[in-house]
Amino acid sequence: MGNSTEKEMSFLDHLEELRWHLIRSSVAIFVIGIVLFVFQTEVYEYFLLAHLKSNFPSYHWLCWASSYFGIDSGFCNVNYPMVLQSLSPTNQLSNSIWTSIILGFVIAFPYILFEMWKFISPGLSSKERSGSKGFIFVSSFLFFLGVAFSYFVIAPLSVYFFFNYQITDMIQNNFNFSAYISMIVNTLLGVAIVFELPIIIYFLTKIGLVTPQFLKRYRKYALIIVLILAAIITPPDVASQIIVTIPIMILYEISIVISKVVLKKQEENA
Repeated sequence: MGNSTEKEMSFLDHLEELRWHLIRSSVAIFVIGIVLFVFQTEVYEYFLLAHLKSNFPSYHWLCWASSYFGIDSGFCNVNYPMVLQSLSPTNQLSNSIWTSIILGFVIAFPYILFEMWKFISPGLSSKERSGSKGFIFVSSFLFFLGVAFSYFVIAPLSVYFFFNYQITDMIQNNFNFSAYISMIVNTLLGVAIVFELPIIIYFLTKIGLVTPQFLKRYRKYALIIVLILAAIITPPDVASQIIVTIPIMILYEISIVISKVVLKKQEENA
């Protein structure tokens, strides 16, 4: 009876600790979100709506690349309407609130990982803790690499495609600003999470759900899944999908190497 009570209290203490880690992570997200909301004009004009400006750096790079390969490209003369529609009285307020929270999560990501690590690390051996010291840095690096790739590559390609796609001259593109912002923010977050693939594979290998052989065997199916993902998060043209597919497949190959290393270490320890 005593042991049962002790175990129950230990379990409850564990839940209480988890609760405080989640609370601190949530507070960090909301504090950053509040700051972003206060400076929402700057966040929208200089970050979220920056792809509508002709001087956005990616358009210069894409123009240069097109010229280098002798391809005519509209990236050298980008001209978008600088006004988007808000179609309901609460549209701008609700969009700025949710966008601030999502971007708050993006910025607070390293701290959230730190809180996760503080919760998990007591259950690891000293050898496991020392071998996982770079977890927060590597995960954060991959996450922000995904954000940068999305912001400077996928987003401008998507904006260019959708603003220039037209079935007929009888239909005018006049976009709702909340749909536009959602496209930018969701793409940022989605690609950033996809770039966490090596970390996900690392943990799946550690718990025995994935092996290097499994990853190699199903590589062609992974390629199909990546192509489908690329089709979802990019405009429906082959060039954009290839640009997105290449780094993700590189990450997949890196994941196979990571899985091999983890399995080898486990076999050595056994």
